[in-house]
Amino acid sequence: MEENDDVIDLKTLEEKLNLVSEKMMVLKNNGMKEVYPISLIDFNCWEWPQGVGIFGLYKYYEVSGRQEILDSIIDWYDNRIREGILERNVNTTSPMLTLTYLYERTGKPEYLEFIKDWADWIMKDQKLIRTGDGCFQHMITGSANDNEILIDTLFMSVLFLARAGKLLDRNDYYDEANYQILSHIKYLLNKEEGLFYHGFNFKRNDNYGKVLWGRGNCWYTIVIMELLEDIPMDEGLKRYFLSVYKNQVDALKRYADPKTGLWHTIIDDDSSYIEISCSAAFLYGIMKGVRLGILKKEDYQDLIQLGMKNLFNYIDEDGTVKNVSYGTPIGLNGEFYKTIPCCPMTYGQALVILVLQEAMNTAWH
Repeated sequence: MEENDDVIDLKTLEEKLNLVSEKMMVLKNNGMKEVYPISLIDFNCWEWPQGVGIFGLYKYYEVSGRQEILDSIIDWYDNRIREGILERNVNTTSPMLTLTYLYERTGKPEYLEFIKDWADWIMKDQKLIRTGDGCFQHMITGSANDNEILIDTLFMSVLFLARAGKLLDRNDYYDEANYQILSHIKYLLNKEEGLFYHGFNFKRNDNYGKVLWGRGNCWYTIVIMELLEDIPMDEGLKRYFLSVYKNQVDALKRYADPKTGLWHTIIDDDSSYIEISCSAAFLYGIMKGVRLGILKKEDYQDLIQLGMKNLFNYIDEDGTVKNVSYGTPIGLNGEFYKTIPCCPMTYGQALVILVLQEAMNTAWH
């Protein structure tokens, strides 16, 4: 680790980016028994892990300008759309986010029509079910998850809706996206800690086990940074979202593992395992906050350098990201989250891609 401001030298970052990206694009299930109708591991499926994966890949394309990456992304979408989407729900909306960027890059009219149709499904037809207070119910493939909201929804569906609003010049999409974020903060934020619970159920009227789960929290960290950089926003709303973000990252700094600068799968429980998908995402969100001038660099520089140094210990020589927890429903206690198995996942690869490409920004060198 350099003693100057460099997070990691550019050559090493680029080498790791290539390895992690290439591994993600060939990721397949090698024998793990999956519990969902669509594979969460196989890259060539249309589900939320692949949606996160393709988002990370596109961010890498923006940094590298490598045409073969863009071609791979286009092929992925064309093949999945041709195969047909099994079901529309909160999680299968996730791949639609990157399609908004891909349309801006390619101008393909069939992409725009698909974006319009999916946004209409959310808004005009309201096939994305609403639950209490009009919140997006966290419906997933094979289950409506009655009366349930999850913090994950902000990345899986709300960010796409905001991007569709920008693309289609629809203020009502902006308004709905902002309302959903406000409502999820209302029901999921632990104000004493500044961190988020995994979910809330309107019938139970509780936050299940009140667990401060790592990867759940990271979706807010990412979404707010993406919105602020890309989406027009009322100043008062911006201040509110940022105050929640700053309180969150302040808590993350308190709970970061002192030896590694990374985070446990239950943020406030150091007996739970270090989990790399949330750790990479937190580092990404904190680094982006520093780069955009939202956070003070001197407050987070040591944490960033320690975390980035140790993150590399969880990347195998072939680019496989280790210690990534499998897809996780809401648990009623901490022990449930500790028993979730770890295996290579597209979102684990992608969230590492996000932080590596952020670290390549000239601001860090």
